[in-house]
Amino acid sequence: MERVRPVVEAFAEDMLGGLRRRDQRAKGELYLRGLLLDGRRKSMRPMADRLAVDHQCLQQFITSSTWDHRDVRRRLTRWAVGALDPVALVVDDSGFPKDGPTSPGVARMYSCKLGRVGNCQIGVSAHAVTDEMSAALNWRLFLPPSWDDTALGDPAQIAVARTRRAQAAIPDDQRHQEKWRLALDMLDELRGWGMPVRPVVADATYGDVTAFRRGLTERGVPYLVAVTPTATVQAADTAPAAYPDSGRPAPATAHADPPWDLRTLVMTSGWPDGRFVPWRAGTQLGPAEVTGTGLRRSRFLALRIRTPTPDQGPPECWLLAEWPPGTPEPSDYWLSTLPAGAELRELVRLARIRARIVHDYRELRDALGLDHFEGRSWTGWHRHVTLVSVAQAIRTRLRASQ
Repeated sequence: MERVRPVVEAFAEDMLGGLRRRDQRAKGELYLRGLLLDGRRKSMRPMADRLAVDHQCLQQFITSSTWDHRDVRRRLTRWAVGALDPVALVVDDSGFPKDGPTSPGVARMYSCKLGRVGNCQIGVSAHAVTDEMSAALNWRLFLPPSWDDTALGDPAQIAVARTRRAQAAIPDDQRHQEKWRLALDMLDELRGWGMPVRPVVADATYGDVTAFRRGLTERGVPYLVAVTPTATVQAADTAPAAYPDSGRPAPATAHADPPWDLRTLVMTSGWPDGRFVPWRAGTQLGPAEVTGTGLRRSRFLALRIRTPTPDQGPPECWLLAEWPPGTPEPSDYWLSTLPAGAELRELVRLARIRARIVHDYRELRDALGLDHFEGRSWTGWHRHVTLVSVAQAIRTRLRASQ
């Protein structure tokens, strides 16, 4: 830790520069050091023990001091734009397993970490990402309807929700919203902080929501999002990608196809062989082959399609499907509004880049204590995940300098 302490101090000074009081900045740096030190738990008492300080100073800084976590995220975003030059923004979410009913937003919900329905919070996140690294930049805590008295009808449930909201100090303007709405709100905020337009990548939790895709299009933001194969579309007036050496689509030909689900459209496309596309090692998800160079590859198809009704999105977009060799049908599907001249390799690159977040989420949770916060306040949760994001950025900066 002593070796990297100057880097931590400099980075903390930059990220926490908006904190007006010197003692607050010192406590913020102390909290970051606690997150970066080795240790299984990154809640306040274990961190304070390792730092040899009274845990009350950490608790006061997180729960009751006066500083705005949004200013720290704004500074972190500006750093990411310059240091990472992200190729995409990934929207994701993660469950935070909890005991008891008092942590803000806690309810019985599906948690990827648990692999099942359990008692947890859900944090929605937005990450700047490249092929080699990522940075978590923005967060929202999902509030289920049971935490929103305005969304309930039963007087007893309303009373419980109001009591829980008061105990967790949840601001009155924070109400139940679908995760995709929280994601759009975060992306708007990031743009206001100086993030240039980058393609948005997300899993089917978001990609299957027509309103989310439409919201991105209305904002002028291209996307490549996973979708389930039951969505209904129809072929555009272009042929399937013929995969010449450039990887660009074949010339247009006429089609008059009825609406089909994605699986049927790909299975009957007339291009069952697809094209093998490699991507960087370390970003593999699902079936794939390992090449002699260490790259991974699988077989992909790209079709130009159109949605059956105008309100579902742009008139034409890409359908990308992965069809691994030796399998009877495609394994994964994505929709994308990248330009019609986009190369297949670029579509595959973005489809696979979300795996960078899957990898880095493990660092956030296991090494930096993302879900170790034991506080019971709305503000405390947001401050903790913000400082964990700064700690991740410090580790990313240290790795890049080696």
